[in-house]
Amino acid sequence: MAKKTEENLKGMKTEELKTKLLNLEESMRVLRFKAQGAKSKNVKEFATLRKQVARVLTEINSSTKIFHKNKIKH
Repeated sequence: MAKKTEENLKGMKTEELKTKLLNLEESMRVLRFKAQGAKSKNVKEFATLRKQVARVLTEINSSTKIFHKNKIKH
């Protein structure tokens, strides 16, 4: 069974999530260029990065929706 190194995204602030998103996108870019030149040792790495980006974006969107919903109620 693979190790899970999942971070708690719900506890992070929006700015922290945005910086994490930028880092993940940069990693994807580097991996994409690295894959053009040679075979990758870890073929699932790109898919894993894409899933992490999706998780971060989901958390950013849900936190902004909650913020806007609370703002409208008050």
